[in-house]
Amino acid sequence: MGNVIRWSFFVVGLMIFSLGITMAINVQHLGLHPWDVLNVALYDKVGLSIGTWAIIIGIGLIVVSWILDKSYIKIGTFFNAFLVGIFVDCYLWLDFLPQASHTWTDVILIMLGIVIMGLGGGIYNAAGVGSGPRDGFMLSISDKLNTSIGRVRIVTESGVLIVGLILGGPVFIFSFIFTFVQSPIFQFTYLRFKQLVDQLAARNVDEPQISRSQAR
Repeated sequence: MGNVIRWSFFVVGLMIFSLGITMAINVQHLGLHPWDVLNVALYDKVGLSIGTWAIIIGIGLIVVSWILDKSYIKIGTFFNAFLVGIFVDCYLWLDFLPQASHTWTDVILIMLGIVIMGLGGGIYNAAGVGSGPRDGFMLSISDKLNTSIGRVRIVTESGVLIVGLILGGPVFIFSFIFTFVQSPIFQFTYLRFKQLVDQLAARNVDEPQISRSQAR
């Protein structure tokens, strides 16, 4: 039962996280997170879908992480790579989220998207079934080079942003604001939900043991 709780939080967290990504994509003229800049740029240049590119890049990062350090790759990492792309494409296909109006309301929409991404990211990571392919990649690089994860994140995401920009991706002011707004929300949500998930999982592990002891 404990695993069911963890996986439930994981999937719900990914759904929320993907919803935030989609909201931001709808107002992409204000700028996107570096990885989404790259996904959108590849979609515009090559085709397929934004979610498909998220999956392809995620799998590529998993392969590199697997070569460098298998410890950061869990089953949840694979599900993350596929589900985020699938959910984003699904939300875009359903087309129920507000579209860009090119007015001040777009700023509210992208801020909501960033907040929702932070909440969803904190929830799915709190489940403890595996980090995302991008996080696993940066953690493995950090260990291999014996340097801080913060430095690796800055260098990696700056490089991704530059590649996305060269390919014609939507880079603007919010591309640089994303991390500063999303990170503290992610951290707050992660810490709160990790405690909740651990408590619920432990409670459901203990209850069958108590029932068996009473039956004796």
